[in-house]
Amino acid sequence: MAKTVLILCGDYMEDYEVMVPFQALLAYGISVDAVCPGKKAGDTCRTAVHQLSGHQTYSESRGHNFTLNATFSEIEASKYDGLVIPGGRAPEYLAMDESVLALVKKFSDSGKPIASVCHGQLILAAAGVGKGKRCTAFPAVKPTLLSVGCHWVEPQTMSACVADGNLITAATYIGHPEFIQLFVKALGGAVSGSDKRILFLCGDYMEDYEVMVPFQALQALGCHVDAVCPKKKSGDTCPTAIHDFEGDQTYSEKPGHDFNLTETFEGLNYSSYDALVIPGGRAPEYLALDEKVLVLVKHFMEAEKPVASICHGQQILSAADVLKGRKCTAYPAVKLNVVLAGATWLAPDPIDRCFTDGNLVTGAAWPGHPQFISQLMTLLSIKVSF
Repeated sequence: MAKTVLILCGDYMEDYEVMVPFQALLAYGISVDAVCPGKKAGDTCRTAVHQLSGHQTYSESRGHNFTLNATFSEIEASKYDGLVIPGGRAPEYLAMDESVLALVKKFSDSGKPIASVCHGQLILAAAGVGKGKRCTAFPAVKPTLLSVGCHWVEPQTMSACVADGNLITAATYIGHPEFIQLFVKALGGAVSGSDKRILFLCGDYMEDYEVMVPFQALQALGCHVDAVCPKKKSGDTCPTAIHDFEGDQTYSEKPGHDFNLTETFEGLNYSSYDALVIPGGRAPEYLALDEKVLVLVKHFMEAEKPVASICHGQQILSAADVLKGRKCTAYPAVKLNVVLAGATWLAPDPIDRCFTDGNLVTGAAWPGHPQFISQLMTLLSIKVSF
């Protein structure tokens, strides 16, 4: 039975904490509506990039613009099977909105799953939800949760998650894989075929969403997912770039999150992986010049293992000479690379359209993640059923 979920948004919610669950759930076949008080479908919410950067608290910078797809004043809570509340700074003011609190109480009173992350628990506290239940949050939210009678669970790491009845809470977006997994389970979902090993080919200034959304979405399914970058080792980070469409003739760029690598590129046994994912952004420009990268890509293509590449990632496929006779799409500015490599160009109209040709999945940009991830899941025989 199809499921429908509501995400409660606000200006300066944390960038990952809205987009990762939004696109992951869509990729799993769940309908998702994103709303914000005082805004309507088609409006945008600004987001914030929060990360711990060695200071006494997290840093903040501007994130992507998130487009709402439903109107807050028109929704009926009874039509939804679950609620997701992102963190960031938005919950500070949303917790003062009586219409928001009434909505959250409806989900709580009906026993429907509520998944809240980081500072989202401020809204739970204001709504009187969670009293007597075990929950966690970003540590700064602890005093508020204790004051309303929650049983505080100290997050030993920032990936901590807690489930108590219909309530799922997480400390930060680092815990998204378990957070989303618990939410899908609470919705009655079951995952099959996820015993797969997937490799991400990373580089400095890859697009922020284009690495983290599929990375955590696949982890949430139960896949083993690793990320590598040439000349870097496990535990190193790659800076990312936020590419957005803000009315200019081309995309804008802002600094994104730092992305943690999980394996060392040098000496990696990439034959042990079942699939390869190549994010876009600016990284592919220089990765396409690295012979070791090209050898890796050729291995996956020649072995006919699933390869999923998005946006500018197809610059690497072109340089590896693996596109001849294939059909694929890419970010429109990469069309020349694709055509010169001998591929048949498939126009991404609309921009979120993705295509599968044999073992190859290609997408044009991060708005296409739901199709991009879903098509990769199909090649890997991974299913989410309800």
